[in-house]
Amino acid sequence: MSNKSERLFQLVTLLRSRRTAITAETLAEFMEVSVRTIYRDIQALVVSGIPVEGEAGIGYRLRPGFQLPPL
Repeated sequence: MSNKSERLFQLVTLLRSRRTAITAETLAEFMEVSVRTIYRDIQALVVSGIPVEGEAGIGYRLRPGFQLPPL
């Protein structure tokens, strides 16, 4: 992945495409980054106002009904 903004966009896109939670480990494998990077990226999304819900041992998901604003 070439830069953080592209990675964050891909992460939001991945989370939007799922109805169920996905673990940080699975996200890290899919995006070819470390689990620690996923934790930092999720935190960056939350700080920027993206409603990511996380539960230990279950994974992350977007709050139902979230729509990405147009660019």
